[in-house]
Amino acid sequence: MSAQLSPEDAGGPVLVPGVVSLVEAQRHTLKHGDTFAMFDAHGDIGEGPNHPGGVFHQDMRFLSRLRFTMAGRLPLMLSSNVQTTNAMLNVDLTNPDLLANGKVVLAKDSFHVSRAKFLWNAACHELFVISNYASYSERLRIALDYGTDFADLFEVRGHTRMRRGILHSKMAAPNVVLYTYTGLDGLTRRSRLCFDPLPTYISPQRAEFEMVFEPRDRRTIGLTLQCEVGESATAGDARFFSAIRKARREVTQTLARGAHVHSSNDVFNEIVQRSTADLAMLCTETPQGPYPYAGIPWFSTPFGRDGLITAIEMLWVDPQLARGVLHFLAEHQATEIDAKADSEPGKILHETRKCELARLGEVPFGCYYGSIDSTPLFVVLAGLYWQRSGDLATLQTIWPNICAALHWIDRYGDSDGDGFIEYGRKCETGLRNQGWKDAEDSVFHADGRLAQGPIALCEVQGYVYLARKLAAQAARALGENNFAAQLETSAETLRLRFETHFWVESMGFYALALDGNKEQCRVRTSNAGQVLFSGIAAPERAAKVAETLFGRDFFSGWGIRTVSTREARYNPTSYHNGSIWPHDNAIIALGLSRYGRMTDVLRLGVSLFDTATQMERRRLPELFCGFPRKRHNAPTLYPVACSPQAWAACAPFALLQSCLGLEIDASAQVVRLRRPQLPQFLEWITIRGLEVGGSRLDLMLRRHGSSVAVNLLEREGNAQVEVLM
Repeated sequence: MSAQLSPEDAGGPVLVPGVVSLVEAQRHTLKHGDTFAMFDAHGDIGEGPNHPGGVFHQDMRFLSRLRFTMAGRLPLMLSSNVQTTNAMLNVDLTNPDLLANGKVVLAKDSFHVSRAKFLWNAACHELFVISNYASYSERLRIALDYGTDFADLFEVRGHTRMRRGILHSKMAAPNVVLYTYTGLDGLTRRSRLCFDPLPTYISPQRAEFEMVFEPRDRRTIGLTLQCEVGESATAGDARFFSAIRKARREVTQTLARGAHVHSSNDVFNEIVQRSTADLAMLCTETPQGPYPYAGIPWFSTPFGRDGLITAIEMLWVDPQLARGVLHFLAEHQATEIDAKADSEPGKILHETRKCELARLGEVPFGCYYGSIDSTPLFVVLAGLYWQRSGDLATLQTIWPNICAALHWIDRYGDSDGDGFIEYGRKCETGLRNQGWKDAEDSVFHADGRLAQGPIALCEVQGYVYLARKLAAQAARALGENNFAAQLETSAETLRLRFETHFWVESMGFYALALDGNKEQCRVRTSNAGQVLFSGIAAPERAAKVAETLFGRDFFSGWGIRTVSTREARYNPTSYHNGSIWPHDNAIIALGLSRYGRMTDVLRLGVSLFDTATQMERRRLPELFCGFPRKRHNAPTLYPVACSPQAWAACAPFALLQSCLGLEIDASAQVVRLRRPQLPQFLEWITIRGLEVGGSRLDLMLRRHGSSVAVNLLEREGNAQVEVLM
């Protein structure tokens, strides 16, 4: 996912300028369904150009300003934290010294304010509890200033619009402020602010409460923002305590899903808990099942590639997530040719959005298919899910979609018939690059020249190889043996051609890509590391790739860079040309484990663990800068990285799977651990509630020097555990 957009200059690719930073001040993030919010440490929403805060629904900002004051002054912050489950933001505030004529008329710390807020069913609920700890009665004026701009998310990112819809505000009731935005897309959106109790003074910009507090007196103020789109009003519960009970119940149910990991290391446990809570928050229930929205704030919507990789990396823990992703993407699979949407029959979604700019077509992402890897990854996930779950009913249901995806790979993906799938955008407003590194400058030659399309990426050929291998297994399960044999033959043909055309002997490495002239992009990138994940690489060449990836030019100490420091376009602060992406490292780790390089897996796992310990809330961000690790220094943050980001949140689980060499074969009712290892910071781990077919297992793995002992703590059913050394 790259920075993109702004087609007022019609005819060129859409572009979003880099004018926002998310690391300048502490921000708190909440999400539920299609709604997310970013608040500052006080729980307010700041002002100023390009500020990214606000309450957003369906990629539009429904509240852009919120400021709480006491006697005309900003309160002092005591603490500010999102609960570990991500269910609620809690902020504690107190009053500053208030002066009149040079004298203190209200000493600081006289009042305590507890501020709690959460999102539920397209609404933001907030409760202020104000307590007087002074020994005398006090009259206090409390005020809330607010407003909205109904800015499209792409506007917040820096896109400039020439025209906007019409915004109206009015008092809909004595305690209700209503903002109505009639968009250029013909859709009406409303922000409904409801106050309880009735303010002393209220207008479309400000509410004031004049309150008299006796000693030890406590008063509450409730504020609910309801985000409404179209004719239907919000169906959510407007009552704070009733709504929070429902929200917590849903969070508890989501967190209880899948296997649970615990260890001897408290910091590792915090990282796992953070990842679990972030994935639970990012997952949205769709009619097809749970789907992980990609990341907050820029990508809080379904992305095909992100959802697929997240589901793959979480598959051993929570196969229900994979089922939801498969059904959602099958439902949204392309059925026709549409150049503006980069759509062709059988192709899998890149992203879908509901914001005004997308609905107007000013940005092409309403339902956009410009991704070269989503389609083979869909087949990969389907095959891996079948292996993991043995869910024949789901396999049969989506089999037509799998076949359509395979047909797309052969007919449309390989546009020139050379045996490789390549991309070239069909419309000038679409993405120039359509692999996971989709920034404008991410595919280039050794001399720095940008590659011209159509472009065949190395890792994507590996995805196609693995897709055909796994689809062959699924076809046999469905009795389609001839089709299975054809898929196996085409996979082997691709493997041989790949080795011939992508290997660069002088580098001892795979080329990043073949350009439109079939010239190799002889650049050392982490894409070659992802080749290992698919198993397409010959073992001796996989070993050379692994050795290169851990050279000083690639391995920073915090992780593997996207581009070697020796390459022409290396820049540690770039989006894709030298930064470090946790999900990229996790996929590489899965590949290293496939080839039995467990020492490398451990080294990579430890580096990402060390990174997470340095990050706020133990949360791995979308990406961070690729500067080398230095003693006493933390990793350098990337200014507009999403945090949380789904495929970064799941990276610890994929890294753990890699360390354990963990495989689950549902049809054989077997959990296999190939050469399991644990890093030095873990003496033991437990995995409880691991589903294997119709069985459930509780395991303990304990490190003994360089080996790991595996104990079966409890078993329901007939599943077995195999340890292969």
